[in-house]
Amino acid sequence: MELLADPTIWISLLTLTVLEIVLGVDNLVFLAILANRLPPHQRALGRRLGLAFALITRLILLSMIAWIVGLTQPVLAAFGQSFSWRDIILICGGLFLIAKATHEIHGSLEGEEEQHAGAGAGTFVAVVVQIGIIDIVFSLDSVITAVGMVRELWVMIAAVVLAMIAMLVAATPLSNFVNAHPTVKMLALAFLILIGTALIGEGFEVKIPKGYIYTAMAFSVAVEALNLWAAKRRRRKANPVQLRNNL
Repeated sequence: MELLADPTIWISLLTLTVLEIVLGVDNLVFLAILANRLPPHQRALGRRLGLAFALITRLILLSMIAWIVGLTQPVLAAFGQSFSWRDIILICGGLFLIAKATHEIHGSLEGEEEQHAGAGAGTFVAVVVQIGIIDIVFSLDSVITAVGMVRELWVMIAAVVLAMIAMLVAATPLSNFVNAHPTVKMLALAFLILIGTALIGEGFEVKIPKGYIYTAMAFSVAVEALNLWAAKRRRRKANPVQLRNNL
């Protein structure tokens, strides 16, 4: 009860929850893009399974705090630099993100998406496995952030659960929006390449300030929002002309 009456605990919980949501946006974008490759009747299930796996992964990692701390200890030396298991996971996860985003961009440009849409159960399993792989990478980063900010385990767990609830609420609208706007999907895939590059850089101890990355992403989103708004206005202006022509 004394902890609950401490305002610093609530401030820590709020701050960590916001950070977890921000860190989870990358995961949510990846989840939305992959889920949209499934048949329409399987997309909601795919998103729920992906978020459930992300939550379970984070809770398991939080229960293994001592092991998480040990992941930052050097285990390998190469190229005149030492690498920890965290570095190795981040590098592999970054490479996976870049490869996957590049493949998705190629499929969008070459019109190969329709071929994957009817693949059935095999595609569903493949999508869930890919979501699980990248969930581990994003969960590791998320949990290390939580461990570095807060000492109380229950605060970490509460923040992760609250962030996951927010992501669950936003998953379907975001997925539908990305699916309805091909240019937004292309922008999201470009973000994934940027994030993958940042993960690789972090694995090699090249720190790219997150503020720079999120500022660039926010600027790109603002420009795309203006483009969508301008396109909507053009369609509105064109509709009366089309109506007169039809008459």
